[in-house]
Amino acid sequence: MAEIELIATATFGLEAVVAREVRALGYDDVKVENARVTFKADTRAICRANLWLRSADRVLVKMGEFPAYSFAELFEKTKALPWPDWLPEKASFPVEGKSIRSKLFSVPDCQAIVKKAIVESMKKKYRRQWFEETGPRYTIEVALLKDMATLTIDTSGPGLHKRGYRKLSGAAPLKETLAAAMIQLSRWQPDRVLIDPFCGSGTIPIEAALIGLNLAPGLQREFAAEKWPNISSKLWQEARQEARDLARRDQTLQIRGTDIDHRVLGMARYHGRLAGVDKYIHWQQQPVSELRARQKYGYIICNPPYGERLEDRAAVENLYREMGRVFGNLDTWSFYVLTSHPRFEKLFGRRADKNRKLYNGRIQCYYYQFFGPRPPRQKRNSNDSSS
Repeated sequence: MAEIELIATATFGLEAVVAREVRALGYDDVKVENARVTFKADTRAICRANLWLRSADRVLVKMGEFPAYSFAELFEKTKALPWPDWLPEKASFPVEGKSIRSKLFSVPDCQAIVKKAIVESMKKKYRRQWFEETGPRYTIEVALLKDMATLTIDTSGPGLHKRGYRKLSGAAPLKETLAAAMIQLSRWQPDRVLIDPFCGSGTIPIEAALIGLNLAPGLQREFAAEKWPNISSKLWQEARQEARDLARRDQTLQIRGTDIDHRVLGMARYHGRLAGVDKYIHWQQQPVSELRARQKYGYIICNPPYGERLEDRAAVENLYREMGRVFGNLDTWSFYVLTSHPRFEKLFGRRADKNRKLYNGRIQCYYYQFFGPRPPRQKRNSNDSSS
């Protein structure tokens, strides 16, 4: 196969971050839409995108997109797509679906029609009437939005947030993909200090270490498309070798994860070991009131408690006031805080320089960004200047 069209799905608000990651992989033909980034590439991009995309949810092959106002139209246009180019004779191909503001609102009916149309397409190629579906899995989705149908095949399998290192979980865990996006939105650089004073099971510090070391987040897991016969195992081997070659394990990092709860710190240390970054992160049991730092121009990136339950609201509001006092002592630092609390800025005692609407699961949040001063440029050594 030559050029194909891929979709990197994204949580609402993270599309621009995902698009930047796609372009960083060298793919320039990029289109950004709500909850997805579409780009054109070769088959190798399936391997590279799954391994490298930090903030995307999944990587899908886009089979086709067309208006569908009737079940007959959905059937015929689905049947016309090149399914046999992708699905081998014994492929397992379950069909998932969703419909938003479309005439074809019955999702089960749409799934059944798409399944039947794909079978009819495959009958012509394989010259048989029945398919046993005992082979590799190709999860197909029919998504209808305002009468426009998009047909895709999922190449990822489990969502890309499942890096493989987080085996344990505390209360209200932050998805790895959102943590990575928060770090990238902050424009943190590996030569700057980073502290998460509410680190919980360790997701933000671990994702920061993966970014700082340029470690591909998907290197320790498998993907659905690795079992597909139409994607050579050599492509996967080459993509994984490229990722290993690009790692910068000699990078010095100053990342701290602190939390008041010693139990979740035990999880964080365990997850850091599984991710292979434990020696790059300093974990410490500490309340936010005791947060101190000798270094200047550092970053605090955190996901503190939100106080979603009424019984927690007063304690959380006191915590935000405490954060304002403690962070205020770090006068050269930048702060990035994700919370759903509507009065965060007032409680913190400062208006954010910028905020961005994001979703932590189904909870609408704002990512409050407080910019510190830039560090002074280092003076050049006089011996380096031209005479």
